[in-house]
Amino acid sequence: MTPHDYDKLTVESVKKILPSVVSIVISKHLPKGNALFQMPFLSPFVPMESDGKGGEAVKIGGGSGVVVHSSGLILTNKHVVFDPDSEYTVILSNGKEYPGKVLSRDPINDIAVLKIDAKELLAAELGNSSSLDLGQTVIAIGNALGMFSNSVSRGIVSGLSRSISASLGTGEETEELRGVIQTDVAINQGNSGGPLIDLGGKIVGINTAVIFGAQNIGFAIPVNWAKDDLKDIVEHGRIIKPYLGLQFIMLTKEMSKKYNLAVDYGALVMKDHVPNSVAVVPHSPAHKAGVRENDIILALNDEDLKGKDLRDLLQKCEVGQEIELTILRGKDKIKVKAKLEERK
Repeated sequence: MTPHDYDKLTVESVKKILPSVVSIVISKHLPKGNALFQMPFLSPFVPMESDGKGGEAVKIGGGSGVVVHSSGLILTNKHVVFDPDSEYTVILSNGKEYPGKVLSRDPINDIAVLKIDAKELLAAELGNSSSLDLGQTVIAIGNALGMFSNSVSRGIVSGLSRSISASLGTGEETEELRGVIQTDVAINQGNSGGPLIDLGGKIVGINTAVIFGAQNIGFAIPVNWAKDDLKDIVEHGRIIKPYLGLQFIMLTKEMSKKYNLAVDYGALVMKDHVPNSVAVVPHSPAHKAGVRENDIILALNDEDLKGKDLRDLLQKCEVGQEIELTILRGKDKIKVKAKLEERK
C-alpha cells in the first residue's frame, strides 16, 4: 500500500466518523465576585457569565465524546464528567448544543455515558479492540485543548495491555488503568473521551490519557470494554459491575523475593495509603466470605492468577454470581465462597 493509499483511507475514515464526534463543555456555577477562573483544560482564564440565579456560570474545562446510539447516547471518559456538581454541554459536529445528562460512570474503567435529548443521530460503528496489532495505523479525533474541535491525528499502535495511573478530574484522586492501548498519536488535553479509530472508520478505543513531559505517548481504553457498559445502559439504564470489596496488589517475583513471601503470584489483600483505608470492606461479599488482610488470593473459580490480574477475572463475572476463591493464609491453603454484589 502506497503512502497515497494510506492518506486516502485516512480521509475516508475521518469523513465516516466525524459526524459522530462531539465536544463536551464543562461548566460550573460560582458565587459572584470572582472575576476570573482558571480552567484545567482550556485557556488560562475565561470571563464568567451570569446564570440568572445570583451566581456566575463558568466554563471550567472541555473534553470529547462520540455518539454510539442514535437515541443520543454519548461515550466519553469518566474523568471528563467526573464532577457531579458540574454541568455538561454536548456540541455536535453541526454546531447544535444540548445539555448532557450523565447516565452512568463505570466504577472500574475510565468510561462514562452521557445522554442528550436528540434523536436519529448518526452513531459511530464499534470495532474490535482485541484484533489490534502492534504497528497498526490508528487515528484520534477530538476537541484538542478544549478549543480546536474535530482535530485529527494519525499514528500507530505502540503497545498493548499497558497499565498506568491516571488522574480523575482536577483533584488528586487517581485510578489504575489496565489493559490500555498505547499509541504515538498526538493526543492533548481536551481529546479525552474522543474516539480512536482504525482505517475502516470503526472505533477501537477511547482516548484517555497522555504522559506530561513525554512526546508521542498516548493511551486509549479498548472499545471492547465499553461494549458491555453500553449493553447495560440500553437494557438497565446504568452500568452494572460486580463488587467483591477488597483492596489488593498483584504480586510479582520481585515483590515476593523482597518480602520473603511463600508465592510469587496472586493478589495480596492489603489496604492502601489513603487515610481510613481498609483492606476488606465491612459487610462486603469478601468480608462475609471471611477474607482477611494479608491473605493471598491464588485463584478465582480454580483459574489461577499466574500472569493474570484479579480485577480482570472479576470483570468477567456477573452480579449475584457465587465465586470460589483459593487463598493462601500463612502456610494454609483454603477455599472460600463469596456472592458478588453490584458495585455502587
